[in-house]
Amino acid sequence: MENSVLDWLERTVIQYPDKIAFESLEKRITFRELELQAKQIGSRISEFNAPQTPIAVVLDKEVTTVSAFLGVVYSGRAYAPIDISLPESRIEKILLCLNTSIVITETQYLEKVKTLCDKIGLHVNILVLSDMLTGEIHDQRLSVIRQNMIKTDPLYIIFTSGSSGIPKGVITSHHSLMCYIDAYVGVMGIDDKDKLGNQSPLDYIAAIRDIYIPLLKGSSTYLIPKNYFMQMDQLANIIEEKKITALGWSTSALSVLTSLGMTNEKRMQTVKKICFSGSIMHGGVLRQWQTMLPETLFVNQYGPTEATASCTYYVIDHVVEENEVIPIGIPYKNYKIILIKEDKTEAGIGEEGEICVGGPILALGYYNNLEKTHQDFIQNPLNSAYEELIYKTGDIGEIKSNGLLYFHGRKDRQIKHMGHRVELDEIELAANSISGINESCTLYNSEEGTIWLFYSGETSLKDLVKELRSQLPGFMVPRKVKQLTELPKLPNGKTDMQTLKQLAGIIK
Repeated sequence: MENSVLDWLERTVIQYPDKIAFESLEKRITFRELELQAKQIGSRISEFNAPQTPIAVVLDKEVTTVSAFLGVVYSGRAYAPIDISLPESRIEKILLCLNTSIVITETQYLEKVKTLCDKIGLHVNILVLSDMLTGEIHDQRLSVIRQNMIKTDPLYIIFTSGSSGIPKGVITSHHSLMCYIDAYVGVMGIDDKDKLGNQSPLDYIAAIRDIYIPLLKGSSTYLIPKNYFMQMDQLANIIEEKKITALGWSTSALSVLTSLGMTNEKRMQTVKKICFSGSIMHGGVLRQWQTMLPETLFVNQYGPTEATASCTYYVIDHVVEENEVIPIGIPYKNYKIILIKEDKTEAGIGEEGEICVGGPILALGYYNNLEKTHQDFIQNPLNSAYEELIYKTGDIGEIKSNGLLYFHGRKDRQIKHMGHRVELDEIELAANSISGINESCTLYNSEEGTIWLFYSGETSLKDLVKELRSQLPGFMVPRKVKQLTELPKLPNGKTDMQTLKQLAGIIK
């Protein structure tokens, strides 16, 4: 029985030892080399008699970063990926939360990491990755560690935004990750012939697909440079040159590429499978991708980091209309979805409720934050017979008579405006349904009593407001509307709300 991702790796090494596992612009690594490097790293870590805290991996988007992750796993610990390009203040907050005893980085980042650790008073062993790749492998020591590993051991800790401004470290086990990856490849039909094109930074939840699918299926992953996503020709060329077949990208990435004109030509014809997630997909944008790639499978998925990346999916089986609302679908295998109303009862067909997730894919909680863990991971209110944890997403959904789940916005995005209750997400949904709009985001300046709408796309401000007035009550039409070339983004691809709040005068 396979208890850890290392079982996947070692089985694939036997099947495809010399096949490229991961590749970037300058480096490539075979499955055999990946296993060798991971064992070297794990052996070096095992030499330290240090507290069994997670290990921070502070690196960039490179193939050897994956070796570092798996090396930590061989050492019997969980890894916490931290992209070196993150703002220093965020890295400091993550390191403080982890209170780690070991940090892995590379020579060019050594001084920066030392300075950050000294600044926050964190006394750690800082290991240089390239030095670790010259060491010996302690087979016996690694074997003993392996014998003591169980499937519910923490695998990684990925940090997400916290409403308080302090990042939350979501702890995911081997078992949860393995359940999700197995379900995902089943829906997408990914096998050893596929090559994945990675978009997101390796410290973001979406990257787990690009990291662990090759270990399970013997496929390969190409790490696409971040700047290529703003250089349409370079991106299309590398996808065609490397014969990339499968993409798991953010909705915003596809939207931006559409605005840059990617779908105006027949490009990326090697791509046969696309999964998108992270925000609402505008029907007009998806339709353009479907027109460019008529033989390609498109899947919409939804879910939080706390439920191991995504919990529901919808296979798009038709060419969508410009203003079509795309459902978030049905649960993946080993996921349970429940909609809970305000009175703690289950929402019926056609009723709204908070989307709650259960099953073996639930995270173990938030690292060093039991209070927040107990707030968000709760006993299923529909079950009083035995312990059954579910995660409250804070999202509102509705299951229609066709059995499909639809997203209806955030629970905490409701405001009181001009005497009315207003869901800001409802305004965004209306804006996103308008032809020529790529993305939109609404904010509320409570001091001024003003709703702001930021958007990108070719539609003029005047035409947008006119169309909104035809769809929404007057009190819901934003008083402040600003057109941007594109919405500002965080490294993980999500909208940078702090920058928009500054533009709206909500924060100075």
